[in-house]
Amino acid sequence: MTSRIPANISEISFDVIIIGAGINGAGIARDAAMRGLQVLVLDKGDVGGGTSSWSSRLIHGGLRYLEHAELGLVRESLRERETLFRIAPHLVKPLPILLPIYEHAVRSALTIRAGMIAYDMLSFDKSLPRHRMLTRDEAIVKAPGLNRNGLRAAAIYYDAQVEFAERLVVENVLSAQAYGAIVITYARVQKLSGQFMDSSRVVEFIDTRTAAALAARGRIIVNAAGPWVDEVLTTGERTSEHLIGGTKGSHIIVNSFAGAPSTALYVEAESDKRPFFIIPWDGKYLIGTTDIRFTGDLDHVEIEDEEIEYLLRETNRVISPARLLRDAVLYTYAGVRPLPYTENKNEQGITRRHFIRESRGQEGLLSIVGGKLTTYRSLAEQTVNLIGQKLGKNLPRCSTAGSALPGAYTDHSFPEEFKSDSGLSLQTRERLLRVYGARAQEVVKLTAQDEWLAKNFDEETEAIAAELIFSFRQEMAETLADCLLRRTMVGLNSSVGIGADKTAAAIAQKYLGWSETRVQEELAAYRLYVKRFHPRILSRRDLSPT
Repeated sequence: MTSRIPANISEISFDVIIIGAGINGAGIARDAAMRGLQVLVLDKGDVGGGTSSWSSRLIHGGLRYLEHAELGLVRESLRERETLFRIAPHLVKPLPILLPIYEHAVRSALTIRAGMIAYDMLSFDKSLPRHRMLTRDEAIVKAPGLNRNGLRAAAIYYDAQVEFAERLVVENVLSAQAYGAIVITYARVQKLSGQFMDSSRVVEFIDTRTAAALAARGRIIVNAAGPWVDEVLTTGERTSEHLIGGTKGSHIIVNSFAGAPSTALYVEAESDKRPFFIIPWDGKYLIGTTDIRFTGDLDHVEIEDEEIEYLLRETNRVISPARLLRDAVLYTYAGVRPLPYTENKNEQGITRRHFIRESRGQEGLLSIVGGKLTTYRSLAEQTVNLIGQKLGKNLPRCSTAGSALPGAYTDHSFPEEFKSDSGLSLQTRERLLRVYGARAQEVVKLTAQDEWLAKNFDEETEAIAAELIFSFRQEMAETLADCLLRRTMVGLNSSVGIGADKTAAAIAQKYLGWSETRVQEELAAYRLYVKRFHPRILSRRDLSPT
């Protein structure tokens, strides 16, 4: 058994065992641990390695949810957006969004105007500017590349972007650990047992890093496995009702292109009238998303050619000079939204609200259905309140809304001081702040031990070797993919980390003691994994690690 798993884990009586370390599971773990509960988190993969990594990376109120009269969800989302500005200002930043209005669009100028007014009213406590309606000429000045054919006007409003959603998950988990939670990744749940005399349940799992069979006991089980919720429930005593009816959302990543907007665009697609985004992101552009029913293998979700063509076609239509071809796509990503199961509604009509479901005849087995990146904290608060009731405990009030995440800086002078004092290139210093926030100074401290750790291991991002050491020693990374895709974020560069992976593995060999065998295994596993992104570099370079 590895040191990441307590030797006496089967003897510990946990108040709650959370299955799934995505944003919802991480948020619940943090809240529960902060209120004094004994918490165990299990995930079959890495922290934030599922749906949380595949969103459009927006923290938003859900403007289009107004069409479905989900006013409560919009208000909750807008309130939580403000909360995230406070507790994660290093990760969540304001994002202006331009919404062009065209003739013959489903959503008329009057409808858009009414929606904007409602949006502002529901965000009465916001720190962001109110919306503005723009004339046709003003819209063109704001985004000169806009297709002018049929353009009537535009609206500009503000939401927020979480550039690295993966880091938001990681920091929630780190905070949960700081309050005593035990978090075990690469722990695949095999069986959920029934209740025993002490009202506890046993969760049997496999440590896939060592193949060890283990078990843990908890009074409340929270199934926060996202799209895998139903799969987890089938490991119990009886097959549960169908809870999840996920839809696939896919995105493409491209470099800047002719007519590329300086601000995000929220556009109605011509072919299916569904809104989609064109967003400046991480020095590139993120375009998406699609919304398609999905019933395939949840562990291997990939974009389809038709989705790529759809996103390129619609982008070229709205940005006249773009003329993007398939070769412009650097890479793609796709994930499944864990939406509530329904038979009759179309994809766009499925609610984005979350639900906490207790399995029939299995008291204390709770499943999280639905939810949004934006509202994870309030979902966690509701879940832990319910856990307290189930345990019969008078828990302290939730304090997560007022408690900053580990990388947040309360001193607003910190970023400028860090950029001027750290002795690294300006791009590296700015990047460290974007990824780690206040924790960037902990990364830099490692370079004092060995100046070689201040060297870049990726030319594009200027990530430094110390980050790799930090990810394994301080941030729970277990594999090269964990490090590149969900800690250092180098795996989201233009070549999905290919090239940098070899340098990273060499650093791990030198400083972490990886054997040559492990180096080759990690490289092979990483390159096999990133094939699902359909990286452009795949057609230009052999992806074998040698």
